[in-house]
Amino acid sequence: MVRPRYRVTRATVIRDEFMSLLSIATIQLDGAAADNLDLVEREVRSIATRFPWVMMAAVGELAIHGASLDKAEAAGGPTERRLQALAQETGLWLIPGSLYERRDGKIYNTTPVIDPQGEIIARYDKLFPFLPYEKGVESGTDYVVFEVPGIGQVGVAICYDMWFPEAIRTMCAMGAEVIILPTMTNTVDRDVELAIARANAAINQCYFVDINVAGQQGNGRSVVYGPGGELLHEAGAGREIMAFELDLQQVRRLRERGWNGLGQVLKSFRDAPVSFPLHVDPAARQSGMSGLGQLTMPDRQDDRLAVDDMGEVRASKPRLSVIE
Repeated sequence: MVRPRYRVTRATVIRDEFMSLLSIATIQLDGAAADNLDLVEREVRSIATRFPWVMMAAVGELAIHGASLDKAEAAGGPTERRLQALAQETGLWLIPGSLYERRDGKIYNTTPVIDPQGEIIARYDKLFPFLPYEKGVESGTDYVVFEVPGIGQVGVAICYDMWFPEAIRTMCAMGAEVIILPTMTNTVDRDVELAIARANAAINQCYFVDINVAGQQGNGRSVVYGPGGELLHEAGAGREIMAFELDLQQVRRLRERGWNGLGQVLKSFRDAPVSFPLHVDPAARQSGMSGLGQLTMPDRQDDRLAVDDMGEVRASKPRLSVIE
């Protein structure tokens, strides 16, 4: 007896939808300022046990060793080897935040991408170190977009990189359907970062997963945005494990049809006869924006003193701006 065609079609649709799901757990780590490798291992093992359907785990920027360059290791050093063993043990893809790594006499802020067999398939170096604060860290020059076989394409960036839309747009043009962004933020601009993360999701029609740290390292509020810019989850300020499924078929549908039938952003970017002169090469950018001056640490603003006619030092009057 021949089965009705609709059953075959329905089974095919179910299989296709299932194969488009990227299941990921992000760890907003409530750790010490440094030396959190044991804690990360415990959290990843707990995820593998509690959420056996999850295929990928991700941690915030520099969560393992903190922000000290003194903790930098050579690529393939003891920390990476333990992380490789952890991925192999749990059978998870592992995006272990980032590490300071020494290569060729330089230090990079690096995210290793580790597959479930424990192999490092890529290393992403932060393109935009957070200058002038992240001194002594070399800029990366390469983008990383990797394939989760049978599921889809994932791009990796680190923290401050998202403030430069050209970087995220490039990864999405390379095929990224999800951006994983390990972050270390403990400053007043976290609220602004949430707006930037949402904008990156919407203008690139991708999932955007921004994993911050908590505890002594950061102020939390990790977020996941969908390809229409919709908020899927915002964490609190402390430890939080966020496990969810990202339907990459939704990304493909939005890129084909537009969000709610509206803008097909990537197609418009591709097709518009518009050039971007500052993007030709670094020299063009540096020349065109030279008027901004040097990138340096801001001075303190408590030196606004003046000397009067008698040689006495007095505070200058504040300058007022009146808005009408």
